Amino acid sequence: MTKYTILIVDSEIQTREYLSEAISRKNLRIEFASDGQEAVQKVPENGPCIVISELNLPEMDGLQMVKYLQETHPEALVILYSGTESVKAAVDAMKYGAFDYLQKPFKADDIRLALDEAIEYLDMRDQNSQAKQQLKTRYTFDNIVGSSSKIQKVFTLVEKVAASDSTVLVLGESGTGKELIARAIHFNSPRADNPFVPVNCGAIPEELLESELFGHEKGAFTGAFRTRIGRFELANTGTIFLDEIAEMSPNLQVKLLRVLQEKEFERVGGVKSIKADVRIIAATNKVLEEEVEKGRFREDLYYRLNVIPVNLPPLRERSGDIAPLARHFLEKFSATHPCSLNSFSAEALEIMNGYSWPGNVRELENLVERLAVLCDQEEVGAADLPEKIMGSARISSPSFLPHFELPEDGIDLSSAVSEFEKNIIIQALDRTNWVKNQAAQLLKLNRTTLVEKIKKQNLAQNSDVDQMISRPV
Repeated sequence: MTKYTILIVDSEIQTREYLSEAISRKNLRIEFASDGQEAVQKVPENGPCIVISELNLPEMDGLQMVKYLQETHPEALVILYSGTESVKAAVDAMKYGAFDYLQKPFKADDIRLALDEAIEYLDMRDQNSQAKQQLKTRYTFDNIVGSSSKIQKVFTLVEKVAASDSTVLVLGESGTGKELIARAIHFNSPRADNPFVPVNCGAIPEELLESELFGHEKGAFTGAFRTRIGRFELANTGTIFLDEIAEMSPNLQVKLLRVLQEKEFERVGGVKSIKADVRIIAATNKVLEEEVEKGRFREDLYYRLNVIPVNLPPLRERSGDIAPLARHFLEKFSATHPCSLNSFSAEALEIMNGYSWPGNVRELENLVERLAVLCDQEEVGAADLPEKIMGSARISSPSFLPHFELPEDGIDLSSAVSEFEKNIIIQALDRTNWVKNQAAQLLKLNRTTLVEKIKKQNLAQNSDVDQMISRPV
């Protein structure tokens, strides 16, 4: 457990003793100073330090101390407090770089909460620093599994995008790896040494998301007992990843638009504009053009986000990657689960290639983890696969048609026929690099008939990626 130095600075010994008693715990080393000059001399050269200080101090006041420490010990965090009821004092404190500001009188729980957030921030910063090199290695493009032509085109685009500071919109079905791509962009960019902060806009209630993103000032709303910094401030000089951006409310869309346009924002209930030196990567599994047409997503925000679109193909359109992905996940889970499993049989892989994978890469990863836990033998055989995958593969894969057996509970014939047709069309299109005339010849169809079937099945080539590869970034 990290040992933190907490420096309490106050001219009154009674206040210093009260604060010391309020925050005392095993992993803290508490020191004292009676003024700003003494405080800056006691801040350690190395190791995490949190300064809890009165604003109005003799010799060197709290604001001067914060400014000095920002220049000489930028790793130190300062929590200021004051009995002066002044909005300007609070604004100035944050402007000079204080981590937090409390208004006296405050309760012991208030100072403990402020300290907990400061420690959490230091822990995250320390973890980011320790993991930085590991993450850079992990998210190099060479370490992202996939050799199909479609995913390689994505990698080519993403590699070019990473070097820029442009806003990126990652599009794709759930489970296709949108956050993986966002992290790869960040850790291969000039911002790689700075924070990567993910936010799932669909997982946070609307009434809390604004505060989560932008922070809030004390008293901004019921329950806002103290100032809190938001994710945009945490991501300063780094990257913020806004997942499920289509779930954001219209009110928040307006505020995000301002961040993109003006590069600044205010905390909830705040009056001071805070500069946002943050790269934005957004993602969604919805078709944003349709959301715009239905009035659920702002058109101006869509165009601000859609500077560089990255379209991730679903796993069913990159069947050549299923085997290497399965082996990759097996190696990953074998390292953490005590099991003898080390390979897949040819028959099992053929069945997996014939499955449509509606949950995409995430579904495949979950399956491999399940197999790693449950299988006792060294090789995954066809019989080890779930009936859901076996049944679908028998229907959709031509090599299994002669051996098809009707499941005991029956099947939806229309869905089965549609799935088989879709699989055959995708294979023909992939084999001909989406040249529809050639694909139609393979399928013994008129081109117009094939085009109608492609529309009916809602299939589309990753054409945006093709266009972006040749577009200068």
